[in-house]
Amino acid sequence: MFRFFESRVDPFVDHPQNDTPPQRLLPFMLQYVGPFRRLFVIAALLSVVVAGVELGLIWAMGWIVDILSGDPAQVWADHGAALIWLALAILLLRPVVQALDVLVLNNAILPNFGTLVRWRAHRHVLRQSVGWFEDDFAGRIANRIMQTPSSAGEAVFQIFDALSYAVAYAIGALLLLGRADPWLMLPLVGWLVLYGLLMRWTVRRIGPASKAASDARSEVTGRVVDSYTNIHSVKMFAHHDRELDYAREAMSRTRVTFQREMRLFTIMDVTLVLLNGLLIVGVVGLAVAFWMTGSATVGVVAAATALTLRLNAMTGWLMWALTSFFRELGVVAEGMETIAQPVTLTDAPDAQPLELREGRIELKGLMHHYGREAGGLDGIDLAIAPGEKVGLIGRSGAGKSTLVKLLLRFYDAESGHILIDGQDISRVTQDSLRLAIGMVQQDSALLHRSVRDNILYGRPDATEEQMIAAARQAQAHEFILDLEDPQGRRGYDAHVGERGVKLSGGQRQRVTLARVILKDAPILLLDEATSALDSEVEAAIQDTLYGMMEGKTVIAIAHRLSTIARMDRILVLDQGRIVEEGTHDALLSVSGLYAQFWKRQSGGFLDIDPEIDTDAAE
Repeated sequence: MFRFFESRVDPFVDHPQNDTPPQRLLPFMLQYVGPFRRLFVIAALLSVVVAGVELGLIWAMGWIVDILSGDPAQVWADHGAALIWLALAILLLRPVVQALDVLVLNNAILPNFGTLVRWRAHRHVLRQSVGWFEDDFAGRIANRIMQTPSSAGEAVFQIFDALSYAVAYAIGALLLLGRADPWLMLPLVGWLVLYGLLMRWTVRRIGPASKAASDARSEVTGRVVDSYTNIHSVKMFAHHDRELDYAREAMSRTRVTFQREMRLFTIMDVTLVLLNGLLIVGVVGLAVAFWMTGSATVGVVAAATALTLRLNAMTGWLMWALTSFFRELGVVAEGMETIAQPVTLTDAPDAQPLELREGRIELKGLMHHYGREAGGLDGIDLAIAPGEKVGLIGRSGAGKSTLVKLLLRFYDAESGHILIDGQDISRVTQDSLRLAIGMVQQDSALLHRSVRDNILYGRPDATEEQMIAAARQAQAHEFILDLEDPQGRRGYDAHVGERGVKLSGGQRQRVTLARVILKDAPILLLDEATSALDSEVEAAIQDTLYGMMEGKTVIAIAHRLSTIARMDRILVLDQGRIVEEGTHDALLSVSGLYAQFWKRQSGGFLDIDPEIDTDAAE
């Protein structure tokens, strides 16, 4: 039975992806409603039926009070069959209706709606550019991805569990009192008006207060995750207390915003008690007055009393449900600051897969400053022949990493073009572009998965033998066999920890190399590929690297100039421009920047010229 209701909607159903999600709350929520429309209609109808059953029960209790005033035997003779049917309805019909209501809401809608929102939100965020992720805390992004769907689901729950039920109940209560005596409707109408004003006052304040509290909670999450992610730096610099102060500052702001939110609930609760007192006195008092004048039966008084007591019990729950509804909408609004951001780096409408024929790379007037006045690249023109190996050096901030990021299309260049085999990379699909490029980064972070998963990330369809061969080439196979994680998984099944923290820097680098070797892409980018290796392992890896380069177009960024001395051509970048290029010997002969860097690294001389007194590293 549960499985039947749980399978009514597939939360992972294919859907058209929208690069520019709605920026307003209601359209944002409605974009997820499509697969649930029929269930929402059923849930609303069931809420009305449940409210009707509850009101019918109250009416029945009043009817029973009225008929009990006669002789018991005569009462049973006249009404016995009706009493039996009423008992059967209470024992059988009422549970069935309630069961259907909660099955649709709790099993068909809630688990699937939250999952659908979370899946689509994650899918949208994962399409954002690298630059987009660099502008925010990973912890805050993840918090919003996890928090927003839960709040959206809770808002939907309150609509059908509380709001639609309450509206149906209020209308039914008016009809029930009007049927007994139209004058009994007046106290309830007056109470509904005052209750509506209280709700309006509360709702107008609770939304902004909830959003502020949610913003503050996300900031706390971001700061705490930032500390945990960089725990090595925290411990290395003995900044335990500094990190506590950093988190405490955000937690204090969260506390203040939560206090303001709770003040609203306190005011609401106290006012609600006063209003409910007016409801009880007004309706029950008027019903008793009518009974005293003979215009109302004892059953009417009993039904009016039961109704008002039920409304009294409901109002606190309803007000809490309503404020919870708007509080959750406030959380959704805060999450929209991440989830509803447009994807700006997209494939062109007519983008085609990259057709890699030779591996020729051309940069034409390439300029990118990250929206600033300085930094990045400043008008680069460059042609790299198929199979050519190019070394890239320069001071920190010279533009080396920017060039690589633009080639991978992590950013779109502010002006100029990058062509691969004559195809502008802005006109091909991003996936096909990146599949054609192998990249070994200086920061050799790994996924918190097994060693096998990390190596196969380069080519998921590779065989076990191909994976192990790649690990052997990267001088990684031997140490991998000795690995064991805290759960007892060994060798290639051992998990490496977040960002690969269970491994040494050299081990991480070799696993990264194995991944790129397995990918075997025709274009190879090396960003300090051997920076984390000791001299002995580096010497062994160097032969592997040059073997990897055979038949590929290569761009290698290097700090250690000896690692690129054998390249076909070396480019020296300075302030975003190519200032020198040539072979190692040719550049040494002109006594320029390259010669200065080489002299500094190989001869041990300290160059005091302020124009070049800086590391060659970026």
